[in-house]
Amino acid sequence: MINSKRIPLREQDSKIRVKNFEEVCLGYSKEEALLEANRCLGCKKAKCKEKCPVNIDIPEFVKQIKIGNIEEAAKIIGKSSSLPAICGRVCSQELQCESQCALGLKGEALAIGKLERFVADYMIENNISITYDINKNNKKVAIVGSGPSGLTCAGDLAKFGYDVTIFEALHEAGGVLVYGIPEFRLPKNKIVKREIENVKKLGVKIETNVIVGKTVSIEKLFEEGFQAVFIGSGAGLPKFMGIKGENANGVFSANEFLTRNNLMKGFDENYDTPIKIGKKVAVVGGGNVAMDAARTALRLGAKVSIVYRRSENELPARAEEIYHAKEEGIDFKVLTSPIEIIQDDKGWVKAMKCVKMRLKGADSSGRKRPVEIEGSEFILDVDTVIMSIGTSPNPIITSNTKGLNVSKGQCIVACEETGQTSINGVFAGGDAVTGAATVILAMGAGKKAAKAIDKYLRGNGIK
Repeated sequence: MINSKRIPLREQDSKIRVKNFEEVCLGYSKEEALLEANRCLGCKKAKCKEKCPVNIDIPEFVKQIKIGNIEEAAKIIGKSSSLPAICGRVCSQELQCESQCALGLKGEALAIGKLERFVADYMIENNISITYDINKNNKKVAIVGSGPSGLTCAGDLAKFGYDVTIFEALHEAGGVLVYGIPEFRLPKNKIVKREIENVKKLGVKIETNVIVGKTVSIEKLFEEGFQAVFIGSGAGLPKFMGIKGENANGVFSANEFLTRNNLMKGFDENYDTPIKIGKKVAVVGGGNVAMDAARTALRLGAKVSIVYRRSENELPARAEEIYHAKEEGIDFKVLTSPIEIIQDDKGWVKAMKCVKMRLKGADSSGRKRPVEIEGSEFILDVDTVIMSIGTSPNPIITSNTKGLNVSKGQCIVACEETGQTSINGVFAGGDAVTGAATVILAMGAGKKAAKAIDKYLRGNGIK
């Protein structure tokens, strides 16, 4: 009889993990992975695969785990994904593959993401690499940005035989994987750097400290012999509310706060880039980035509140992240919105004036619309505010590239299926096109663009 419940995942105790930046989830052992894999029904028409943005053959790799052939499982995953250890940790599987699992009809869906992570970690821990037979075609492709969409596009194009160079604006490759997602969810040295090294082993070259649009133009890349360009520059420009006092000292964007902690190691006293954090922190927003910022501030010693204008049911963060945040003691102040940040006489945050909200009807996104409750204002005692209400693409590339069409939100206009932009030979995908979204959707866009670029450079044209 099939077990209706998942094999439990081992985690750091919440009382211990709030004092360190080590990974929270410890992953499956081989024995646990085999038990979980054997819950799979082996559906003939597997809807899980159809829902995977990078089209991993899920039933087949799970089948290989069942019989203990972990290396073969890794090869199957590797055909579709260049970042399995990353994806197994941060992909929103519950909205993708696992949402279609037949086991979920009467119990808990198969832990597909955790099994993918197990396979990838097994390969890392046993120092086993997958090799590919690559027939070089001597055609050059430039990738702008080394985040999930850029790395995925680069990895696939390298397997197709292209000479691929990634141009990264920061001093370290990885994009949001290194600056946005904290160590306790995605270890940088153990996981991110190794996954990037695997992409480099395919022959991909990475040049850091190159700002396309400033250091070099798209036009110049073509002049240098690149025959196609993929723009995967992400959405790193933070948004703010525009309320009074928002320019006070002690107000951060979540983007800056996380970058200074994750990429510049602000949490580590041995580094030269410390970050000043108060004793009482409010994080405004309810997405995954807000959870990351709140849980990071908590580990830096602060008492932390999440301030979100809708109810708990509307929180856009993953259920796993919300659960972990609550377990760690973060206070959720829902149906609450800031209306002013109050400063002391030296310009530092002293408090935040908020108003209570109620939900009424629906807005343009289809979600319930928050409306202020008259006379419900109150003062929240905080000395640091982190704004996590979204990001948009940085306009450096678009404002310096003639003929590249953008939307009202400064996103690059590109075909959803191919990534083709308004400029011949220039493709784009990920957050630079959609605005801030998920790692797996960015990977899916990079994968689609790689196929389209291959078709384009073979002279077959694209639809």
